[in-house]
Amino acid sequence: MLAKTHLTAAMLAGSLATALVMIGSPAMAQDASKEKCYGVSMAGKNDCAAGPGTTCAGTSKMDYQGNAFKLVAKGTCTTMKTPKGMGSLTPIKG
Repeated sequence: MLAKTHLTAAMLAGSLATALVMIGSPAMAQDASKEKCYGVSMAGKNDCAAGPGTTCAGTSKMDYQGNAFKLVAKGTCTTMKTPKGMGSLTPIKG
């Protein structure tokens, strides 16, 4: 029983160390040369969590969904024209 306790303690310590390393470094840091551009992604091609109807990458339900974003080159978002209008740096309502 003592060996099992030591093994469990070692596993816990290893898990804690891994968690601390992950806290210290961003898991999904956004590239500084990119910006979130809302309303430009095609259905199922959004980058990540965007609001109701999306939970993460690839979950947008329709083309140009206003609350779904795609990471694009910084400075290009608001110049992107879609059939529903221009790209936006903030979620598009409606």
